[in-house]
Formats: sequence, structure tokens, C-alpha cells
Amino acid sequence: MTEPTPPPYRAAIIGGGPAGLMAAETLAQAGLAVTVFERMPSLGRKLLMAGRGGLNITHSEPLERSLTRYGPAADWMSPHLAAFPPDALRAWCAGLGQPTFVGSSGRVFPTIMKASPLLRAWIKRLEALGVHLVTRASWTGWDATGRLQFADGATYAADAVVLALGGASWPRLGADGGWTALLPDVHITPLRPANCGFRVNWSEHFSHRFAGTPLKRITLSCAGRSVPGELMLTREGIEGGAVYALSAPARELIARDGMADLRLDLRPDLTAETLATRLAGGGSESLTNILRKRAGLSPAAIGLVQEARHAGDATPLALLIKSLPLRLTAPAGLARAISTAGGISLEELDENLMLRRRPGVFAAGEMLDWEAPTGGYLLQACLATGIAAARGVLTWRACAAAP
Repeated sequence: MTEPTPPPYRAAIIGGGPAGLMAAETLAQAGLAVTVFERMPSLGRKLLMAGRGGLNITHSEPLERSLTRYGPAADWMSPHLAAFPPDALRAWCAGLGQPTFVGSSGRVFPTIMKASPLLRAWIKRLEALGVHLVTRASWTGWDATGRLQFADGATYAADAVVLALGGASWPRLGADGGWTALLPDVHITPLRPANCGFRVNWSEHFSHRFAGTPLKRITLSCAGRSVPGELMLTREGIEGGAVYALSAPARELIARDGMADLRLDLRPDLTAETLATRLAGGGSESLTNILRKRAGLSPAAIGLVQEARHAGDATPLALLIKSLPLRLTAPAGLARAISTAGGISLEELDENLMLRRRPGVFAAGEMLDWEAPTGGYLLQACLATGIAAARGVLTWRACAAAP
């Protein structure tokens, strides 16, 4: 007599961003029946937003160096990134017909410099693997029988669940942090903006004149760290690559002291001594002309020096140009942050990314309590933890099936 065929092992993925889709791919390749539930009308919306600037997919630096970018979570992240390092991610992109290249900064991009072709190829692969993709499905928790339940009243019985609901930045793209209320028994570090801009109390004149102006080839310093790059002056403060790189220490200083002092070097290519020599003997020239002709400052940089002078800063001019103070009063907020700090405490997870308080439920991506700067590290970690959570499901299934 033929043995009856056992029902397929059903895995539910909650969240259709990079972490969730990578978990779905890994599980479907292992033969599981996979359903992805996404609350938005389409998948991968934040991935598409990231692709508007070229989709920095990962970074080419050695893995040992990359790990340092994850700060306190580096040791925890290490095995997951070692199992899916940047070279593996580049090979995965190539397998989707999207070869990559290394830019001058070491960042890695798809050759086509867009996210949409990669996402389309990825969805096509998932569908070919039999993954069921359900959009407009807003997860609301579990019912009394342990089935997943959704806002429209639908329920779903899953053998294992991967939660990949993202953080809370750019909420209009789908991840609004509302999932925190659905895990009341799990310790969650408060969600905070990461890779974000900050508020500065500009004068009305400065804000009106220079909002939207970039400052290039500058160096920013905070809490003993210095970052070369550029920033953007906004109506309410500053943002941009150099600012994002220092957002974690600046955010923590504001939380502790109510403000954070950054230092801005407007001419990192010149020493203070050289500047002092150039600025000497200005005669009857106006300060604006001296700064423009002798220090080579842009109008916005001149405006910053004048803003400091009007606030009473009497630092010698050359030293002020080399170390201009910027007092940050608050992060710009989650709605415009690139990513999210905080999330499910790492102590709540076992080595397979399963929630210790909820057997059979795994978590991945920005839901977890880690952060990293821009440069490809965010997407790399989301994809790596998606794979790790999926492999955790496979381990859980194998243990459950063992006699």
C-alpha cells in the first residue's frame, strides 16, 4: 500500500522587501510551499526608492572591514555576513541578469544603475519557484488558534513564519513600525532614525538664502570621528553623506545632552597656518571678499562663517574655517531617515534568528536591532539576515521531523 504524501511544509513570509523576498527564495529553493504577504500594492518599494540614486547594492571592501560598519552588532552579524558575503551577493545579481561594477569609492552598483530590472527579474524567479505573492495583505497578528490573521479578516495556517516588516523610515513606502504593537511579549529597542539629517537653528536670513545648497569637499567631525565628503544645507538643518556617516554618534549625544556639536572643516586641503597667511593683510576688503578671494570659499561656506560670527564666535578666522561649529538640536525624524536604528533586541533571538518566546517565528532585516551607514551595508545585511532566517526555518523543520 502506497504511503500518503505528506502535506507540503508551509512557510509564510510577512513583508515583501529585500529580506523577506530573499527568505522566500531560499525556502522555495528548498522545496517548501512559500507565501509572501505584503501590505502595500506592490513589492520592494523601498528597494525601488534606493535605486533612484543608482542602487548601491553592497561594498567591495574586505569582509573584516565591512563588519566594523555594524558597530555593537558586528559580532552578532558576523556569521550571517560570512555565510552570504558581498561576493555572493554580486554573483546572485549576475544570476538575475544584472551584473555589477565597483565604483571609485568601493561601492558596488548594478551596471544598469537601476533597481527595477533587478526587482522584475527577482519576482519572475520567485514565481517560477512557485512562491505565492499576496499584496494588500496587512498582517494583524495571530488568532486564538495560532493562525496568522490579516486586516481583511483572512487567516493563514503556517508551519513557520519569517517576519520581515522593515523598520520605520519612509513609512509611505510600507514600513511604518506598526508591527511593534503585535509583539507585546518581545523586548524591542525603540525605533530611531539612522542615516538621517539633523536640525540646526539657522537664522531666517541664512535658511532662506542657502537652503538646498550643497557643500562639497568638506570634512565633518563628531565624537572623535572625522568624515570627508559633502553635505546639503536644508531649511531646517543639514543632511547628506558625511552627515549620515556620523548620524549614530550625533543621535546618541543629542539623546544624552539635548544637543550635539559637530565641527566642519571648510578647507580640509589647507592647513590653518596656510589659511592664516592667505587671510593676513585684508586691508579694507569686506569679509565676504576676503573669504571668497583669499580662502576660496563658496557663497554658502561664507554664509556659514558669517552665521557663526553673528552668533558671537570670536575664533580667529583661519581656525574658524578649519573647525566651524554646528550645533545639532534634533534628528530630522524617521519619515525622512534612510534607515532605522533599534528593533527586536538581539537577545530575543536564537542563533537561527528564531524568536525565543515564539517558536517557529523568525525575524530578519531592519526589524532587528542593528544599524549601519550607507555604502551598501544596509542592503547586504538585510539580504544576509533574510537567508539566515530562512535557513533557521529549515533547521526548525528538520528538528521537528527528527524522531
